[in-house]
Amino acid sequence: MTSLRWAIADGWTITRRDLIHWVRDPTQVIFGVLFTIMIALMFAYLFGGAMIVPGGGNYREFLVPGMFGMNMLFGIGATMEAVRKDIDRGVTDRFRSMPMSNSAVLLGRSLADMLNSTLVLLALVGCGLAIGWRPNNSVGETALAFALLLLVRYAFVWLGIYLGLVVKTPTVVQTLEFPVGFLANVFVAPSTMPAWLGTIADWNPLSSTVAAIRELFGNPGWGGDSWVTQHAVLMAFVWPVVILAIFFPLAVRRYWRLSS
Repeated sequence: MTSLRWAIADGWTITRRDLIHWVRDPTQVIFGVLFTIMIALMFAYLFGGAMIVPGGGNYREFLVPGMFGMNMLFGIGATMEAVRKDIDRGVTDRFRSMPMSNSAVLLGRSLADMLNSTLVLLALVGCGLAIGWRPNNSVGETALAFALLLLVRYAFVWLGIYLGLVVKTPTVVQTLEFPVGFLANVFVAPSTMPAWLGTIADWNPLSSTVAAIRELFGNPGWGGDSWVTQHAVLMAFVWPVVILAIFFPLAVRRYWRLSS
């Protein structure tokens, strides 16, 4: 319990450090909010007329949950860049020389990124409500949908932290966000893709989250006959847990072997 208490206390100290940086230079946070809103408006008003909604439903109710999911993925690059920047500036080495919990620096980074992601998500929710999106199911199902979004985001944060510790040029890996994001069920039904590509899209963790929240919000979705599509809510929980179980220990282990 003492170790856990110090891990939480040290982690919160690092979180405050990152938040203070954002307060002093809010450019990244403001740009993230504005970019997310711009993409949502662009798809809603520029491309919306060309999109066919499954079952003839409201296109914006179909679009917005997909944008929620894409937003949870697109923060990986920023996380990687922040981790890499601390390493290159020697800040990480200084933290490692201090008497603090093994996971505190990485835990603080993940909590700060989650606060940032929650802010951007709230801005996107406000944008969605303004353009006509509505959750049509119960309050409990709506809350579960948002919980699944934040869960997959936290898993992606730890993937980004690990990649930031391993990859020396984060900008190269940042280019993978768009292929991974678009190789999903966000804008196109996997059933319209070649069979092998559609299978990959179905088993994309992002696809499970987007399908699950569309179901929980009561918004239109693509449907599908595959097992993973039929159990979207279950897989929207399983995928993030698996990602966390893999990349959390890998990140902590890599952090303490940076100089080896």
